[in-house]
Amino acid sequence: MQRWRGYDAVPSGFGRSVVTIGVFDGVHRGHQATIGQAVKRARDAGLHAVVVTFDPHPSEVVRPGTHPAVLTEPRRKAELIAELGVDALCVVPFTLEFSRLSPEAFVHDVLVEHLHAAAVVVGGNFRFGHKAAGDGALLRELGERFGFGVEDSELVASSGTVFSSTYIRACVAAGDVSAAAEALGRPHRVEGAIVRGDQRGRQLGFPTANFLTGTHTAVPADGVYAGWVIRGGERLPAAASVGTNPTFAGEDRRVEAHILDFDGDLYGERLGLEFVANLRGQVKYDGVEPLIAQIKEDVAQTRALLNG
Repeated sequence: MQRWRGYDAVPSGFGRSVVTIGVFDGVHRGHQATIGQAVKRARDAGLHAVVVTFDPHPSEVVRPGTHPAVLTEPRRKAELIAELGVDALCVVPFTLEFSRLSPEAFVHDVLVEHLHAAAVVVGGNFRFGHKAAGDGALLRELGERFGFGVEDSELVASSGTVFSSTYIRACVAAGDVSAAAEALGRPHRVEGAIVRGDQRGRQLGFPTANFLTGTHTAVPADGVYAGWVIRGGERLPAAASVGTNPTFAGEDRRVEAHILDFDGDLYGERLGLEFVANLRGQVKYDGVEPLIAQIKEDVAQTRALLNG
C-alpha cells in the first residue's frame, strides 16, 4: 500500500481511483464494510482503491480541547487499512486552513484534481467541507458536475446498535472490552513504550510491563483484564491492570501487564496490549497478602480464559 502525507503528494499519472473518506478511528466493522466496498468497486473497475483520512483529529483543530479518545494510533490505523486491500492511503494534515475549504473546494481539490475519483464510497452520516456543510446530497450533485459516482455504504449494527467510533469509545471507557471487541471485530489495543515503574510488581512476585500510552489513548476503565501483549509477531498471554494501585496509595493512573511465564527485559520496547475480558474492578486491599492472593486468582482466570 502506498502512503502519502497530504494530497499534494499523490504522484502524477497515478490514474483514476475509487475513494473513501473518513477519520476511520478504530477501523471498526462499519469502517471495514465501507473500505471493503470501495476496494471491491475498484477491483471490479480495474482502478486504484484509495482511503483518505486526517491527522490530527478534525475536532481538535476546529474545537481545541475536544480531542476524543483515540482507538487506533496512526501507525496502527494504517496497518489495519492496508490489511483490507487498499492500494493507497492519503493522510491529509488537518489544519485550520484546510478546515475552511468549502465543500465544493474540497471535492475539486482533493477528489478531482489530485485523486481523479471515478467513484466515492461514503457512510450514510458523511459530512465534509467548512462547518461540515456538505452532505451526501451535495456530494452527488458535485459528482454529476465533475464526473464521479457516489455510493453509500450501509451502517453495520448488531441488536439495533450501530457500530461507531463513539459507541466503541463508550464501551472502552466503561470497561466493556467484550462489547468493544464485537464492534471492532478484534480486541481493543493500546500501544506504548515500556518504562520503569515502582518495581512493586516484581517485589510481589508478579513483575509487570508499564505502558507509556499516548495523551489521548482510549484506555479502559480502572480494573483488571485478561489480554495479550503484542511483541513483534508474538502474542503473549497477560493479566493487565489499569488504575492507581490504591492498596499502595498510588495517584498516577497506569497501564500495566503481567506477562504469564515470562521473565525478560522489555524496557524501551514499544508493545501492544489487547484487552480480551474484564475480570474485576479496581479494589483497595488491607495489606499485601490479600492482594497477592487476588493476583494469583487473576492470573489463574487469565490463563483459563486465554487457553480456552
